[in-house]
Amino acid sequence: MTPAPDILCIGSVLWDIIGRTPSHMRLGADLPGRITQVTGGVAMNIAVTLRRFGLRPALLSAVGRDAPGEALTAEAANMGLVIDYLYRSEDLPTDRYMAIEGGNGLIAAIADAHSLEAAGDKILRPLEDGRLGTAQRPWDGPVALDGNLTADLLARISASPLFRKSDLRVAPASPGKAERLLPLIDHAGTTLYVNLEEAGLLCHREFANSADAAKGLIDRGARRVLVTDGGRSASHGDGSGVTTQVPPDVLVTRVTGAGDTFMAAHIVAERDGADREGALARALRAAALYVSGEAPT
Repeated sequence: MTPAPDILCIGSVLWDIIGRTPSHMRLGADLPGRITQVTGGVAMNIAVTLRRFGLRPALLSAVGRDAPGEALTAEAANMGLVIDYLYRSEDLPTDRYMAIEGGNGLIAAIADAHSLEAAGDKILRPLEDGRLGTAQRPWDGPVALDGNLTADLLARISASPLFRKSDLRVAPASPGKAERLLPLIDHAGTTLYVNLEEAGLLCHREFANSADAAKGLIDRGARRVLVTDGGRSASHGDGSGVTTQVPPDVLVTRVTGAGDTFMAAHIVAERDGADREGALARALRAAALYVSGEAPT
């Protein structure tokens, strides 16, 4: 039998196609660089980092039975991720994400998660058919959930008995999908991981810094939040107040996946017993190592 996973990662599992150049880019620029294809998607990125820290994460997502899907699941299995609970579709293609990064950061990105959206609640079947839980005996461990799911499915998750005992760690996936998380914002078991722009979209206002954004989200009804602001600051907010730290100063060589690394490292730090200061510091260090091109520790 497959050993029980330590955490469930629910959301996008796909191929990342990333074009990077060390030069600063402007609209319409055509520059030399490198193009890579790597495993990606918010749920996948979080799972990979969790595995690197010694956890056994299971993926709940939709992956096609096409050639890209077979290659993706084989790669995930080789990395030690639990793929037994993936919804494998015969007629939906494996999703993809494409991004352009320059020396001045992320220039543009397109996420094609249409198959995940089309699969809908089929990806949650293991949580109700007894493999990972049932409505009467729901999964009571941690769940990393991303906003690539449809707004309707996220709203249903917020009210579902399948998640009533879960420790929900939730990330929007991108600013364009931030408002999908509104039904989950005041869910009793939810911790939100957002950047400054996403916090502003959830609160329908602009914030000057991560501390103001964390307070704004708590005032909005969130139980617990982590707000990042690139290399400037990150804040942890809950009913007891707001803690803010500045990340290590590093040379940025990549951007895509940094927020996912931060979230995974924070989850592991808390699992290891770190307090709010220690967990935030460890997450910031891991994200800084990641963007500098090193493996987070």
